[in-house]
Amino acid sequence: MADDLILSEKPVLLQMKEQYSRYQTAILAIQQVLREECSRYGIIASLGQEEQIVRIGGIVEKPAPESAPSNLGVVGRYVLPARIFDLLEELPSGAGGEIQLTDAIARLALERQVLGYEFEGQRFDCGDKFGYLQAIVEFALMHPEFGKEFKAYLDKRMLQAGKKSRSVAKVTCAG
Repeated sequence: MADDLILSEKPVLLQMKEQYSRYQTAILAIQQVLREECSRYGIIASLGQEEQIVRIGGIVEKPAPESAPSNLGVVGRYVLPARIFDLLEELPSGAGGEIQLTDAIARLALERQVLGYEFEGQRFDCGDKFGYLQAIVEFALMHPEFGKEFKAYLDKRMLQAGKKSRSVAKVTCAG
């Protein structure tokens, strides 16, 4: 299963390809995250921002919220130069005993410009159970074959849930 699903008019990688054509440098998809959720993401240190483009000065894998350099988290979409493979080979094991792409990107940022791109679209965190359920509902509603039928099902369930909550309220008030 994917960590991230993104619903957008234009695929995020296509958006990033356009940014690469403009800047000719490494591009990372980024998104603002809640400060308390920083420990779930690679978090970038910003050197400045112009519209949707952020100049990256560094990146930290899953920092504690109080030590995170920003609240801009990396989302699993990258446009990286071939140099990244050399950097990955040179790395020792990092967080969790694994070789971390984040560490290689941090080294790349020391050698050349790396940009973050705040993409257009709605991201669903499928590594989170609630995010996964949200993605299922949104994509099911858009499905050309059964989207309308699924919407009717949800509408019916919401009506039933409303009736149940009203009857629970009556019992609670009467008791």
